Amino acid sequence: MTFTELAHHFRTIEETASRLLMTRELSDLFKKSHRDEIACIIYLLQGRVSPAYEKIDFGMAEKMLIRASIHALNIEKKTFLDRYKKVGDLGKTVEVFRDKITTIEEETLSVREVFDKLKKMAQANGEGSQEVKIGILSQLIRTLDSLSCRYLMRIPVNTLRLGFSDMTILDAFSWMIVGDKTLRGKIEEAYHVRPDLGFIGTALKKEGIQGLKKVKPAVFTPILMMRAERLSSAKDIIEKIGRCAVESKYDGFRLQIHYKNDEVKLFSRNLDEVSYMYPDLVSAILKNIKATEVIYEGEAIGYNPKTGDFLPFQETVQRKRKYHIAQKAKEIPLKLFVFDLLYLDGENMLVQQFFNRRKFLSHIFKNNAAAGSLILMADEEIIDDPQRLEALFEKAVSKGLEGIIAKKLNGVYRAGAREWNWIKYKKSYSSKLQDTIDCLVMGYDFGKGKRTDFGIGAFLVGVYDEKKDMFVTVAKIGTGLTDEEWRTLEIKNQKLKIKNRPSNYVVDKGMECDVWLHPKTIVEIRADEITKSPVHTAGRVMKKTKTGKGEEIDIPGFALRFPRLERFREDKKPEDATSVKEIETMYKQQKIA
Repeated sequence: MTFTELAHHFRTIEETASRLLMTRELSDLFKKSHRDEIACIIYLLQGRVSPAYEKIDFGMAEKMLIRASIHALNIEKKTFLDRYKKVGDLGKTVEVFRDKITTIEEETLSVREVFDKLKKMAQANGEGSQEVKIGILSQLIRTLDSLSCRYLMRIPVNTLRLGFSDMTILDAFSWMIVGDKTLRGKIEEAYHVRPDLGFIGTALKKEGIQGLKKVKPAVFTPILMMRAERLSSAKDIIEKIGRCAVESKYDGFRLQIHYKNDEVKLFSRNLDEVSYMYPDLVSAILKNIKATEVIYEGEAIGYNPKTGDFLPFQETVQRKRKYHIAQKAKEIPLKLFVFDLLYLDGENMLVQQFFNRRKFLSHIFKNNAAAGSLILMADEEIIDDPQRLEALFEKAVSKGLEGIIAKKLNGVYRAGAREWNWIKYKKSYSSKLQDTIDCLVMGYDFGKGKRTDFGIGAFLVGVYDEKKDMFVTVAKIGTGLTDEEWRTLEIKNQKLKIKNRPSNYVVDKGMECDVWLHPKTIVEIRADEITKSPVHTAGRVMKKTKTGKGEEIDIPGFALRFPRLERFREDKKPEDATSVKEIETMYKQQKIA
C-alpha cells in the first residue's frame, strides 16, 4: 500500500463521526493491507512507530517541525507562521504550501518506506541528532503529496488523534474476519496478554482467529493487569467466593516485573516501562531472583526506615519522577510486596489456579524473609469466616493500608479483566459511597474571578462505557481543589487541547465545555454518593418519541454528588477509568447500605 492511499483513509476516518462507520473504514483498510505491512499501518494509525509500551519518543518539539517545513518548502519563516496562525494546524499548514509547489523529488512511497524513515527519525539521538531528524522530515515533505504531508506532520508531535481507541481497532479486526463484532471477545483476550495491536493484526492476517490460540506471555512485553471487583462487606465476599486467600491492599504503585538474562524491566499499570525510576528495586530484584525468566506482580509502597510505618500515597507518589531519582530514593525508600505470578521459565501461569501461582511464586526468591529485604511476599491468610475477614480488614486499615483483597483460590489470572476472582474491600469514607471513582478529564470551562489565574473554572469528568467504547459524563467539578491542584490540572491539559469534542465522548448539551481535551488525564474522585441525573450520560437511556422525531430520556444517567479531587492517577489509561457497570453496582450497594 502506498502512503498516499493510507493518507486518504486517514482523512475519511478523521471526517467520520459514527463509531460504526469508523470501525467499518478501519476494517476495509485492514482487508486491503498485506500481512507484512499491517503492523506498520496500525502503529501509524496510533501516531506511533512501535507498540504503546515501547516509549520511542520522536523528541521533536513544534519548533523543530516548523524548521523542517520551512527548509523543505523553501519559504520565509514569517510567511509560514502567518499562515499557521490562521489555520491553527501544523499539518494543514504544510498541506496548503505543499499543494502549491512541485519538486523534482516527488515520489510515490510505500507505507513501509515512510514508516522506516519515521522510525529512523525517532531513534536518532546524541550529538547532531536534531539535524538528522530535520533532514529526514524535510526530505519526506518534498517527496510526499500534500495530503500525505498533513498526516506526516501530526505524527512526531502526537496530534494525529483520529478519535478511536484500541478497542475500536479490535472491533475492526473482527469485522475484517467475519463482518461483525462477534470475534471481539476472543481477540480482546489475546490482546490483553500481548497488548501489541501490530502483533495481533499480523497474527490475524497470517492465520486468522486460529493464530491467536498461540498467544502466550512474552518476557518484556507487559501483560494487561487483572482488576478486582468491589464488595462492601466481609459477609458478601464469603458468600460470593467462599474460602479465599486474603491479602492486604497496599496503597502504592502496582508494578509488573519482567526478568530474563540478568535484565529487569518494570512496567506500570498503564504499560509504561518505569525501571529507571526505581533503581533500588531493580537492584534488589537482581540479587534476589531464582528463575531463568519470569513475570510477576507486586505493589511498591514507601516506608519510614526508622519506624517501619508505611507512608501515605501522597508521599509514595513522589518516587514517580524523571529527575533527582537517587536522592529521592534515599528520602523515600520502597518495599515491593509481591502477590502474583504470570509466567515462569517457559510456562504460562495465567491459566493456573491462584493457589498454585502463589505456591510457585514463593519459590522464586532467595531470601524473601530476610531482615531488611526490599522484596517481600504479600501477607496472606486463607479463611472462610466473615468475622475473621473483617478482623483482617480492620488490621490492614490500622496499619495505614487501603483495605484488603480477597482472592478466589481456584481462580485463573484473567489479563485485563475485572472479574470475581479478586474482590477488593476498602475502608468506607462516607455513609453512602464506599469507594473512590477513577474518572477521565474530558474538558473544562474558563475560570472567573480568581480562577482566571488558573485558566480553569470547572472541569467535566466521565467514566468508561465498555459496551459502546465511549466515555460518558458523571460530574462537572468546580470546587474542592487547592490552588496547586488547579495549576497542576491546567499544566497537564496544555498539550491535550483539541478544537472539537471527540467522537467517543457522549455529552449532554447542558454539559458542553469551553475547551475539549484528548482522552489522557485520569483523576481519582471522591463523592458523597451517586445520584440520578437527566444531564449526565453515564447509564442514561434515550428513546424515540411517539412521532419518531427527536429523543427523550427514558432512564436518567448517574451523577456524583459533591465530587472532589482525591489525586491524579498517572498509572492508568483512559480505558482504566471506572466503568458504567461499576457505577451501577456502586449505586445499588449504597442504597442497600
